[in-house]
Amino acid sequence: MPEAPAVPLSRLNLALQGGGSHGALTWGVLDALLEDGQWHFDGVSGTSAGAMNAVALAYGFAKAAKEHKDPQEAHQAGCQQARDTLTRLWEGVGTLGSLMWGSPLSAANPMMGLMRQWLSPYQTNPLDINPLRRLLEREVDFDLLCSERRAITAAGGPKVFVCATNVRTGRGEIFSGPRLSADAVMASACLPLLFKAVEIDGQHYWDGGYSGNPALHPLIYQTETSDILLVQINPIEHLELPHSGPEIMERMNEVTFNASLLAEMRAIEFVRRLLAEGKLDPRRYKSVRMHRIDGGAVLAPFGADSKTRADLPFVRKLFALGRTAGQEWLQAHRKDVGVRPTIKIAENA
Repeated sequence: MPEAPAVPLSRLNLALQGGGSHGALTWGVLDALLEDGQWHFDGVSGTSAGAMNAVALAYGFAKAAKEHKDPQEAHQAGCQQARDTLTRLWEGVGTLGSLMWGSPLSAANPMMGLMRQWLSPYQTNPLDINPLRRLLEREVDFDLLCSERRAITAAGGPKVFVCATNVRTGRGEIFSGPRLSADAVMASACLPLLFKAVEIDGQHYWDGGYSGNPALHPLIYQTETSDILLVQINPIEHLELPHSGPEIMERMNEVTFNASLLAEMRAIEFVRRLLAEGKLDPRRYKSVRMHRIDGGAVLAPFGADSKTRADLPFVRKLFALGRTAGQEWLQAHRKDVGVRPTIKIAENA
């Protein structure tokens, strides 16, 4: 008896925000989607922690594509390999965080916060030591990730787009294809007061959150898929007026790191409206359907300071919250993908 034809996978783009250790919540969301196993991820755009999640996800599919020639088998194996890679990466982050927790060199240490007001990382960290880089290079083989692009796509894995901010021009730059590297991810996660600017091809880069957190335009122009799921971990709205210095600074960072995203979302809504009114050629413009998992609301009880907390129990707690959020989104909106957007951008942006 011939095998029953495989159920076609639903196509979906992913847009993954950065936000320090809060990116562990996104790990949980991705784990729920990968466990579900019914998705072809056409593209994934990530910034900072979102970039780490993006390359770990894609690398899982790269390994599976190398080992399995049958697309269906490669997809099934890719989902599991991606889950495993994400787990190793974030468990490693949690182990590093547990080792550093309470250390004078920890980013969460109040003394380090005071030092950053007067000293730059060129003075406090002249050797530019960043244990996260070694962890990333250990868990993700970027040569394989870049060389298996076509096979990854056939297996239902994504193209990866990582955003970093060019210090000289102030513009966001997208690293993808052969330019994707550990340097690119570290550039995307380079907070200027913590680490030296990352040099790539003679240019220097800071955190991509200043210019695209995450960037949506690569998903619009460089993929065929019209549905984008945004995993947002920086809150748009802040109900209480901040009063203390740290609260004001954190709210300023939230506004800054959401500004470019909100601008792109408004442009998406504008194009959708013009297409619906017949004022744009649908052969040239894509009607993008936006979806969102709002991690900002889930993470609000932990406070802004928890972005620098990365001990293993905390990372695992965020993972569990993310898995629940991902499962709830699947239950509520699975049937909307390919049909309709599930957030009203004009109201939320």
